Amino acid sequence: MRENFFTEVNSHQRNHDGERICGDVFIYRYIKEEDRIIAVLSDGMGHGVKANVLATLTSTMALNFTREHKDIDRIAEVIMNTLPVCNIRKISYSTFTIVDIEPAGKVSILEYDNPPAVILRGKEMIEPEWMTVRLETGKHAGKTLRKCSFIPEKEDRIILCSDGVTQSGMGSDDYPFGWERENLIKYASGLVSGDRSVSAQALAGKIVAMAHKNDGYKAKDDISCAVIYFRDPRPLLISTGPPYEKEKDPVLASKIKDYKGKVIICGGTTADLVARELGRSITDNLVFEDPELPPESFIQGIDLVTEGILTLQKVNEILKTYNNSVRLGKGPADKIVRMLMESDEIHFIIGTRINIAHQDPTLPVDLEIRRTVVKRIARLLEEKWLKKVTFEYI
Repeated sequence: MRENFFTEVNSHQRNHDGERICGDVFIYRYIKEEDRIIAVLSDGMGHGVKANVLATLTSTMALNFTREHKDIDRIAEVIMNTLPVCNIRKISYSTFTIVDIEPAGKVSILEYDNPPAVILRGKEMIEPEWMTVRLETGKHAGKTLRKCSFIPEKEDRIILCSDGVTQSGMGSDDYPFGWERENLIKYASGLVSGDRSVSAQALAGKIVAMAHKNDGYKAKDDISCAVIYFRDPRPLLISTGPPYEKEKDPVLASKIKDYKGKVIICGGTTADLVARELGRSITDNLVFEDPELPPESFIQGIDLVTEGILTLQKVNEILKTYNNSVRLGKGPADKIVRMLMESDEIHFIIGTRINIAHQDPTLPVDLEIRRTVVKRIARLLEEKWLKKVTFEYI
């Protein structure tokens, strides 16, 4: 069952040499009400803006059709008969691979003209039973797609890539016919052997870097790799705000002390009560790593202690534009974002005592109460990063 482990999804891309935009598109969505994940990789014909538009159209359409239709043959028929066809080459303007991960654990993959997905169980390659879907009607009649279904196990990885990976190095002395799928499998398996817990982001990044190296560091095509990794979840607790009733202070401190995972405390009042209840001291840092925020503090056994509402507000702003290419700083908000990205299951404990300071009418209007800011952060984490977020009010 999928609830026994977390599904990490991440990707890395490199544009065709000289292009500012990638002609491959990878998108994924976590459908919270269904506890379902859908991921799509599409490679638009050619490269640059036109290829990106075609791949975006295809991937968006594929994701939406997959979300609405359960039957994989019907999905294939609808998507293929909707895609435009090149008048000269008589082929589709873009390729696609769809991965549909259902809450019960079943994984379904549908491929059209992309390199076949690589499925690793630990470091070993596994090959589920693939079936052919043949289109009987429409402008793509006679075309074939591949589909498979399997039940993943913990430490399984699904590796998707565009042909910019498997064809990298083509024409070189080392790879006259390109890197090819066999070398991709061997390389990925070696990386997993060297680091069994290598993240989806790191694995995708290393595969793209190797393909780029094969091309002599001048990409001859758009290079994309996406990895789906089934593993143990990494929990994180964020406590912000004191309990409504002061008598609940020991309860909050106990929850923080007993939590099995990393812990962040946001708010001076919350930090003071936790330190008091646990009999620990607070050490203040006088170095301002972020001029916009108060510096962090230190409590033994707590991974990070920061100021409250201002820091959370900045976390929200960073998350709005954050992606794998963004370099985080050393400030408190940056550290929180880094820990959020490294975690999978984030539990917020939100104190409901009103902070008198935040009722001052002279403060900026965008200084929102902590509950509103936390909900905005949670929405970004769930929709953009597939994190599982839970709330507890005290």
